[in-house]
Amino acid sequence: QVRLVESGGGLVQAGGSLRLSCAASGSTFSVGTMGWYRQAPGKQRELVATISSGGDTNYADPVKGRFTISRDNAKNTVYLQMSSLKPEDTAVYYCCARNRYLSSLEFQNWGQGTQVTVSS
Repeated sequence: QVRLVESGGGLVQAGGSLRLSCAASGSTFSVGTMGWYRQAPGKQRELVATISSGGDTNYADPVKGRFTISRDNAKNTVYLQMSSLKPEDTAVYYCCARNRYLSSLEFQNWGQGTQVTVSS
């Protein structure tokens, strides 16, 4: 089992920046692609960005050019650098990880979420 713990959320003004971190523990040898999702009040959870174990990245259109996902495999940690934040980025941000040994494209492991609030 893999445990994911996010940190770094908070309140920031529009145009500001925040860096989220997600540390994995437990059976980290099984961790493949990692990612970030977010869920705003009254909305469905949506993909923000993903990064493979080899460093290939994928971003949702609303965050392209503003957010950067990265990972440190030695520390079993994934990061989300968020810049030029907008009020519509306000959401709970969730870290997730996919088991590299399973054929499923679903993310099997999820963190508890961290709140990001962007004030206008």
